[in-house]
Amino acid sequence: MAKSGALELARSTGGSLSKDQVKSAVDQYVKYHDLHGGKQESRKSNYTDLANKYYDLVTGFYEYGWGDSFHLAGGYPGETSREAIKRHQHFLALQLGLKKGMKVLDVGCGIGGPLIEIARFSSTSITGLNNNDYHISRGKELIFSAGLSEQCCFLKGDFMDMPISDNTFDAAYAIQTTCHAPDAQGVYSEVYRVLKPGQYFALDEWCLTDRFDPNNAKHLAIKAEIELGDGLPDIRTTRQCVQAMKDAGFEVVFAKDLAQVFPCPWYRVMDPTYFSWAHFQCTRPGRIVTRAIVNTLEFLRIAPAGSMGAYNVLMSASDGLLKGGREGIFTATFFVLGRKPLKEVDIVSLSRKLI
Repeated sequence: MAKSGALELARSTGGSLSKDQVKSAVDQYVKYHDLHGGKQESRKSNYTDLANKYYDLVTGFYEYGWGDSFHLAGGYPGETSREAIKRHQHFLALQLGLKKGMKVLDVGCGIGGPLIEIARFSSTSITGLNNNDYHISRGKELIFSAGLSEQCCFLKGDFMDMPISDNTFDAAYAIQTTCHAPDAQGVYSEVYRVLKPGQYFALDEWCLTDRFDPNNAKHLAIKAEIELGDGLPDIRTTRQCVQAMKDAGFEVVFAKDLAQVFPCPWYRVMDPTYFSWAHFQCTRPGRIVTRAIVNTLEFLRIAPAGSMGAYNVLMSASDGLLKGGREGIFTATFFVLGRKPLKEVDIVSLSRKLI
């Protein structure tokens, strides 16, 4: 079960960092970013430190306001955001054709919310790959509570250099996580390597759309705000994403911005005028309350120094994503289904069997 109380938030802020490291981690993290004098080259070369600092600092806030699935989804009228997120996870499982007995890889699994839901839905065995110690420790707690310790597991590793043998998995998916990779083709190539021939990779990616103008100062400011708020070294375009999948070796079966499909946009929860008890912390009154709680807990030294800084990073995420979504220059739900082709020897063998 995700943590939701104020005291749990105070205890979890900083993740695997010691409490006296939180403030310095916030200071170091923000300096990676353009809005604080940082450079893209530094973020890419230090992508592991960038992502680890980010998730150590903000995971407690994610659980407090979002639950155990750290991703976004478009929705339908009358559907709660959490229902939309669960439906989106089922959609990925169905696109992959998951069924009992399959070995599946979750690339960048967070604390395991999607992994748990998809494992229950599909009866598959799922390995969650993650490079953050705190996420893995929380994930193990969650799968134990869900009674899935025999069906699911976690593996610590860098998705740019996976500690996994070739041709291991029957399917793989990444839900809005490979945006943390410094090179799209690099991470997609690693997924390709560990997939068995003929199997599928479902990719849910954060991308800039064709409406993004790299010469537009407003667009660049929104991009920088999203990068700051979400621990990103850069943001690729939808075209770059598809090309990187092809360059990695995948046959692209299907590619579509799912933001075009749903009447309720993926960014509606970030809109402070949108009211939802399930995501009260994201509403305008909820932000006021949460800011007061974090300020008070930090002042009383219940929460570590730097907690407000971590919260402000997340507010940059919320504001940047909302602006990017409304402008139509950014999507959090660009979906690509790729297939690793059968090897030539397998095709020859199959042809002989059919003759």
